[in-house]
Amino acid sequence: MKKILVAMASILALTATAVEAKDWKKVRLAVDVPYEPFEYKAPDGSLTGFEIELGNAVCKEMGVECEWVIQAWDGIIPGLLARKYDAIFSSMSITEERKKKVAFSNGYYNTPSGWFAPKGGKFNPADMANMKGARIGVQRGTIQDDHASEEYGSVAKVTRYTTGDELVLDLQAGRLDLVLIDFPVGESTITGGDKGDKFEHIGEMVQLGNGAGVALRKRDKDLLNMFNKALDTVKSNGTYDAIRKKYFSYDIKI
Repeated sequence: MKKILVAMASILALTATAVEAKDWKKVRLAVDVPYEPFEYKAPDGSLTGFEIELGNAVCKEMGVECEWVIQAWDGIIPGLLARKYDAIFSSMSITEERKKKVAFSNGYYNTPSGWFAPKGGKFNPADMANMKGARIGVQRGTIQDDHASEEYGSVAKVTRYTTGDELVLDLQAGRLDLVLIDFPVGESTITGGDKGDKFEHIGEMVQLGNGAGVALRKRDKDLLNMFNKALDTVKSNGTYDAIRKKYFSYDIKI
């Protein structure tokens, strides 16, 4: 009986090792679209943006085929754990709460959040009393959602949206007084181009979280190591900066 148990244990150990040493030929990356300038659809329908280009460069460095899977943000971690894709490459901030569910690569960018509102608006995030009755928009399940809810939920109405696009549309339609969103996203979708005639960034930028990283299942340690190695390489060989300069005039690398 002991021999049988030992043999079974050996087989299980070999199986576990085989899982750890999976030969990754294709990596499915989940992304929440649109989230301009990080990920969005070009006029021809193809995916583009800072993270799309960076993800493709990282996959090339790893020697794997990169397949993008569009997934709504509020179901993005459950989808990873359900094996609908292999990693999340979609501006996911590294937080202690998320670390309980997923593993994170080293951070690959860090940008501040910002408040955006119609020009001439009466609300000021720096003055809590002034924020009474404000209609705040955030994307559900983000660090901006957590911050707005914890800091202003007692005096303001916080409305959560499935996509960043939806909250921007409601701000433009006058159904929100201000929104808290990744600064580059607000800069691109709210005040970019001729939109700056009606909307503006208000108050100080807000630094939340510890930057964004690739999120993976905790068991996929080999894939985590591959991502970390590839990210280090593209950061050091100039590829990262070449992509970054297409979308940002300031440094976001960490």
